[in-house]
Amino acid sequence: MLRSTGLALSLLIPLLLAACGDSARLTDPLASRTDGASAPTKSASAGGGSVRSVIMHDVCDSATFNAAVGPGTCVRPGGMKFDQFIAELTRHGHVQGYDFSPPAFKVNPGQTIAATNNGGEVHTFTRVAVFGGGIVPLLNQLSGNAVVAPECTALTAADFVAPGTEFDTSVDGPGTVLFQCCIHPWMRAIAHP
Repeated sequence: MLRSTGLALSLLIPLLLAACGDSARLTDPLASRTDGASAPTKSASAGGGSVRSVIMHDVCDSATFNAAVGPGTCVRPGGMKFDQFIAELTRHGHVQGYDFSPPAFKVNPGQTIAATNNGGEVHTFTRVAVFGGGIVPLLNQLSGNAVVAPECTALTAADFVAPGTEFDTSVDGPGTVLFQCCIHPWMRAIAHP
């Protein structure tokens, strides 16, 4: 499968690196920040007083992902090989094991949502008006997300959640709120009031 997508993969590497700014951003999403801010942390005192936890999962294999995409793309050993990832994405439009858990949850206005990256790749937990594609054209194509979510085109360094770190956000008012990963656009969650 990897040979048949050779051209697409050769295009993916610079696109992913460009989308993330530079290769350092893949493992340190705050590398390009100039304001000295540190990684977002859980704040139980923010918002409605309780924290709603969401876990970001992936199953990347560092050896094969780093060889195909670039050093630092995946920091977890073992797992799914890159060619298997591309094959599954091509076949199903998503990759099992790349998800937000839970995929739907209840949240109150002002309540903190703490999205923790328990995987080996960088993800985003981006609020979108409508689910769509992300910042990696090949992954959009293979997942059937031709229309990019506009919010994914306005990411800052602080929006990238490195493995082992957390991204906090809150919901301002009543109503359903959608979140997606702007790298792996099939990773989605729905927050209900």
